[in-house]
Amino acid sequence: MSTTPIGAQLRGLIRLTRWKEYVPFVIPLTILGALMATRPHGILLDWRLLAVMAANILAVAYAFMINDIEDAPDDARDPDRAARNPISTGEIGVRIGYAACRVVAALTLILYALGGVWALLIGISTLLLSHFYSWRPVRLKAWPVTDVVSHSLMLSGLLLLAGYFTYHTQPGIVWFVAASVTLISVYGQLYNQLRDFEMDKAAGLYNTAIILGESNTRRVMYLSIGLAGVCLLAAIVQGVFPLWLGLVLLVSAAVSMFFRPQTDMRGGQAVEISGGLQIQGLLIANLTVAVWLVSALVQQVLLT
Repeated sequence: MSTTPIGAQLRGLIRLTRWKEYVPFVIPLTILGALMATRPHGILLDWRLLAVMAANILAVAYAFMINDIEDAPDDARDPDRAARNPISTGEIGVRIGYAACRVVAALTLILYALGGVWALLIGISTLLLSHFYSWRPVRLKAWPVTDVVSHSLMLSGLLLLAGYFTYHTQPGIVWFVAASVTLISVYGQLYNQLRDFEMDKAAGLYNTAIILGESNTRRVMYLSIGLAGVCLLAAIVQGVFPLWLGLVLLVSAAVSMFFRPQTDMRGGQAVEISGGLQIQGLLIANLTVAVWLVSALVQQVLLT
């Protein structure tokens, strides 16, 4: 039985979720999916958006929680990673961590169900990927290609599609947007693997970056960004986004120039030039989606 005070265990559980690392991109992805579904079909946004947004946040929380639980023995070898992992530091026990994961998974499925059958099916897929990505008997993260594919889907593409399928079930050209955000997540995963290259190698992992090598990993990273841009351009040409949103994007980009972070999205030292641009890119995305959401809600109020 744990002798750690209840308050300390609760703080440990909150740290286990690592919510600061993903809430800033889960929210805009969910909203973006919903806006692309409602705008062209005259559908009104409603409370389901909040339910699915919360479900997406909890699904990613589950992914981070199970990851830290399963990785605790490996993280204990590195002082920085051990300090970040409340399982490695002993703040909470493995049994408590797994119990919290079960509670989060149950709440996640309930919230996805409020978004409809398709949102629930996407949510189930997201949770399964999140579990098998880190669970040691399978551990998709330890295998080349599957590590990148599963990571990019559960932390990007499926989140956007959950928002979309809550309101409409025929994405059409929106598949290009889903492909774009998924490819951006591919870049993010390869960047993370590049940052953790030596530690992962010492842990005996054979992920995509280790198989490709550092130089080829960088090439694939930038290829992913290029392909993401092509997919996004195809969606723009087909009118997925309102034209005025381009001006908002430019203003958001100008605002982001006032922020010059020296760290990447996870708060670590950028391992190469693109790492320092990650927070700026996230800020641009959040501002642009926020303005689109406000515009949609104002129009919705005026029409009702």
